[in-house]
Amino acid sequence: MKIDRDFHMMKGDDEFSYAENSRIQRRAILATRPMVEKAVREMCIDLHPQSMVIVDLGCSFGGNTLLFVSEVITTICENRNSALEESTMEVQFFLNDLPGNDFNQIFQSLEQFEQLTKQHCACRGLQPPPYYVAALAGSFYTRLFPSNTVHFFHSSMSVMWLSQVPENLDGSMNEGNVHIGATTRPMVAKLYQNQFEKDFMQFLRMRCREIVHGGRMVLTVVGRKSKDVFDAGRTTTIFELLSQGLRTLVAEGRVEKEKLDSFNIPIYCPSVDELKQLVWQNNLLDISDVQLFEMDGNPMDDLEPIEGTAATQATGQSMSATLRAAIESLIASHFGDSILDELFTVFARNFTSYIESEVEKSTITVITLYLQAKH
Repeated sequence: MKIDRDFHMMKGDDEFSYAENSRIQRRAILATRPMVEKAVREMCIDLHPQSMVIVDLGCSFGGNTLLFVSEVITTICENRNSALEESTMEVQFFLNDLPGNDFNQIFQSLEQFEQLTKQHCACRGLQPPPYYVAALAGSFYTRLFPSNTVHFFHSSMSVMWLSQVPENLDGSMNEGNVHIGATTRPMVAKLYQNQFEKDFMQFLRMRCREIVHGGRMVLTVVGRKSKDVFDAGRTTTIFELLSQGLRTLVAEGRVEKEKLDSFNIPIYCPSVDELKQLVWQNNLLDISDVQLFEMDGNPMDDLEPIEGTAATQATGQSMSATLRAAIESLIASHFGDSILDELFTVFARNFTSYIESEVEKSTITVITLYLQAKH
């Protein structure tokens, strides 16, 4: 599995696409909006840039991508100080993701977005700054921009994805699991931890070369409350149930056991302490704020209410579609696409059973870091 080549959110706008199954990710963007607004305001006041370069790393596509752009434009409109009013600041947005991302979808929706932005600002008596939107394909674990050119880096629900399956995680070391599960050996969990530390340090090194002095970053990841690497709340449960679904297909002869044993999803949910420690080791960034919040893991909570058994079944199907939108490309590259429908049908059934028997409603832990480049 080559992440740069194989990994992308599911394209288009059909029932299994990321565009139609990213409500949880949208919730995270809305929850962290105050921190993004604060970062943009403080940066404008401190740096007085004539031209501001803003980058969304792991932007994906769909409404969530342009939601972030809209937040920034509105914040700049509302918080222009006298210095900025005299000379209109221009804003350059770069939207970054891996080459397989559906960048076309973003640009096809840009004209409508621009019209809505003008209307939104006009209704409030505001004038949006001149802004420009460009795409940049490439891994955020590599250099993406010239030195000292970016004012603000943003990333939401992306940096927990690793650059690769953990180094030295071979063969059947994680037998029967696709991630860190109940039967995962401690040495395998340590390999995941080591890979995240290596990747996140590399990510920070690259960004510190590209960011201007006094520039800001707001990074949001799926994380965990517990110091126990085996306990990432509902995220752990989701991958356990996916492993269970694949084991069912192995038992039915639909998937080879060796194929399951050699498949590991390249994602790691860090704790607040782990993130802080890595930022401190970098020594080029100040931590302005850290927030941990528990997010409802129900992907349907903003849809029309359904009650009873139908509700739990609909939730199971919705979570299955949400997971499929995120990882179908990885599953298909390793197992082939013939098992996709069956696997995610089994997962939906397993998830429905899980929430029916759930004693205490589990949540998804999200951590947001607000960082400032040292002068």
